[in-house]
Amino acid sequence: TEEMAFIAAREGFDPEFVRSEVARGRAIIPSNRKHPETEPMIIGRKFKVKINSNIGNSAVASNIEEEVEKLQWSALWGADTLMDLSTGKHIHETREWIVRNSPIPVGTVPIYQALE
Repeated sequence: TEEMAFIAAREGFDPEFVRSEVARGRAIIPSNRKHPETEPMIIGRKFKVKINSNIGNSAVASNIEEEVEKLQWSALWGADTLMDLSTGKHIHETREWIVRNSPIPVGTVPIYQALE
């Protein structure tokens, strides 16, 4: 796929090696068709180490613009993935803004949103 070719170039491997590692369950390509903003990347033993960044608002401080700015700084300084650990107000809207502005995969904790 185009994504595997992109990943192979980025990681310094042949696209067939990327496909093989994914097919064997030794690597994953975190992806969501509903989030086309994300650049393809891979996580697995044979690939480069990945850096995760954690951000999120709280009941004390809840500002969407600040969370998007944290995302932008995380990506700028080399984060490969991001976790939104928001527990404050407007979690759904905050996450939507983060995801729509993120060039890296975003993970969340759905129970936090369910409890809002």
